[in-house]
Amino acid sequence: MKISEIKTNQKTEFTRRCIAEAVIKLLKNNSFDQLKISEISKVAGVSRTSFYQYYSSAYEVLKDYLNIIVSEYLAANAEMNSKDKYFSASHIVFSFNFFDQYSEFFLTLSKNRLHTLLLESVNEFMISHIHTDHEISVYKLYAYAGALFNSFIMWEENGKKEKVEDIAKALANFLA
Repeated sequence: MKISEIKTNQKTEFTRRCIAEAVIKLLKNNSFDQLKISEISKVAGVSRTSFYQYYSSAYEVLKDYLNIIVSEYLAANAEMNSKDKYFSASHIVFSFNFFDQYSEFFLTLSKNRLHTLLLESVNEFMISHIHTDHEISVYKLYAYAGALFNSFIMWEENGKKEKVEDIAKALANFLA
């Protein structure tokens, strides 16, 4: 890859992140239906043309940001190089701790009743990254996705009062 391509990719990702962060910022005080592309662009510090270069809607922004987060998760998971894959308590702890760094994003989406977007993303991850690598029933993956998603959101919304390890043990036992 050429240096110019690296710089272009970095600029593209930076712009996409700025737009996503603008959507999240605006969702703190506005409902999703009230979002305007002109306001998103203004808060992100990009032109409307730049916005439309990447997206056609605020919904696409959120889906793309979830994809960025999943890519980072996969990279972090690969670095962990753990034999404990997906259904183990240690991997659930890793997942909760990783996604906790995006708690503001997840809580803002939850507050705006965008649970479907989140759950669709978790389901897509399960099918595209776990189902293809393992001989695991699609139904078990969907059950796992729902359990992880609901437990994580509840933990975040309740102020993370419970120990992640306790939640992970309960989920691992449930899925065994």
